[in-house]
Amino acid sequence: MERVRRWREEIGRSKTVLGEKVREALASVLPITAIVLVLCFTLSPVPVDILMAFLVGAVLLIIGMGFFTLGAEAAMTPIGEHVGSRMAASRKLWVVVSVSFLIGVVVTVSEPDLQVLAQQVPGIPNGLLIGAVAVGVGAFLVAALLRILFQVPLQWMLMVSYAAVFALAAFVPGDFLAVAFDSGGVTTGPMTVPFIMALGLGVSSIRSDENAAQDSFGLVSLCSVGPILAVLILALCCPASGTYIPVPLPEAADSRALGVLFLHAFPEYAWEVLKCLAPIAAFFAVFQIFFLRINRRKVLKIVVGILYTYVGLAVFLTGVNVGFLPAGSYLGRQIANLDGFSWLLAPIGMLMGWFIVQAEPAVHVLNRQVEEITAGAIPGAAMSVSLSLGVAVSIGLAMTRVLTGISIFWFLVPGYLAAAVLSFFVPKIFTSIAFDSGGVASGPMTATFLLPFAQGACEAMGGNVVTDAFGVVAMVAMTPLLTIQVLGLAYQWRMKKSGEAAAAEDEEIIEMM
Repeated sequence: MERVRRWREEIGRSKTVLGEKVREALASVLPITAIVLVLCFTLSPVPVDILMAFLVGAVLLIIGMGFFTLGAEAAMTPIGEHVGSRMAASRKLWVVVSVSFLIGVVVTVSEPDLQVLAQQVPGIPNGLLIGAVAVGVGAFLVAALLRILFQVPLQWMLMVSYAAVFALAAFVPGDFLAVAFDSGGVTTGPMTVPFIMALGLGVSSIRSDENAAQDSFGLVSLCSVGPILAVLILALCCPASGTYIPVPLPEAADSRALGVLFLHAFPEYAWEVLKCLAPIAAFFAVFQIFFLRINRRKVLKIVVGILYTYVGLAVFLTGVNVGFLPAGSYLGRQIANLDGFSWLLAPIGMLMGWFIVQAEPAVHVLNRQVEEITAGAIPGAAMSVSLSLGVAVSIGLAMTRVLTGISIFWFLVPGYLAAAVLSFFVPKIFTSIAFDSGGVASGPMTATFLLPFAQGACEAMGGNVVTDAFGVVAMVAMTPLLTIQVLGLAYQWRMKKSGEAAAAEDEEIIEMM
């Protein structure tokens, strides 16, 4: 009876948490859905079958993201914490290097944002691109964890890494520069971020110094660099050849035909997800048998979490590919074709960017963690506004690239250079948070809607989709590096003023005595 009671309590808690996750997903998808509906009934009318596919896709995204985030929280975060603390407690360098590399590879392969991007990149087989990106994340996850153990300053590692990126980019064919930088943004999505941050907390927990908690930040930022370098090297070794193929638009004569579109697509994506999650499940099973040996109840919760992740990811990818991608592409095409009003792409993109980042679940998680670790010194509201402002500006600049064909280097080089310079003048915690925020801000909505939106607009204007439309994710990942560090400067100035005011008040009291 006691066991039955516990199971009922556990099921009740799961239902409550699932409801919360679905509401978070609803908040994430609803703003972009509302904006699209307003545009569809005003500036850019779309065929009814595309609109209905988009709405069904939105519902599937909400359900899929709800199950997926619940699964990631129930499975990925505990696995990351257990493996991180166990790995660091061994105090064997070869264990840290080999296990963290393996973790980086297997978690990245299952990242939904990467799956979506790989399907949109022409000329590079999906498996080859995903494999290169996974190796890049694995290598830099090793470097990030070693940085925590040996207390290496983050800013120096970032400067050396990005110097290598831009030096290598000078020799890479221009067609896939934007794709390489986009790869760095999509790898830090809803699957990877919870796992990596939990791993960092697990590793930093064995340190007893006062900077241990702060040093747990920065893993996401370093893991964003690895994929960029990996794809640049891939472009040098295996020059890609291929042309952009427009996103196929759904055609459905009636509601039953619309349902058939989704039903036929679901088994395909369910199989793809099964292949992606199998390595993670196998890794956990091996680690549990030989090293972790956590109790049966916790193991069962992790297994259920992996099942939630599987269902959520399969539903998510079905909704994205059948409903969201085509609608985003078609809408971008329609707005770009507005006679004399194609410039509206920039303000509309900025509006989408502001609301999308406001609703990203991963952003809210980061904001809460920052507020907790800094004991409220960095308010979550200030973080949220800074991120929203940065993402809105980045989408506006990305749409300006679509309209003008300006090389992405004219934005990335000054942006990263300014971020590197700022890192020497702001508190270290702000630098770590800023570079992590760049990866977290480029969440599912960026790859699933804003990138197709830019591609459709670029195609309609006769531009080069690979060079001009790709790079949206990279721009979203870059601007928070500046806005969060500017927030750090403001915070530092305010604290200095407060200190001066307090000192002056003390002097007045002394004089009066």
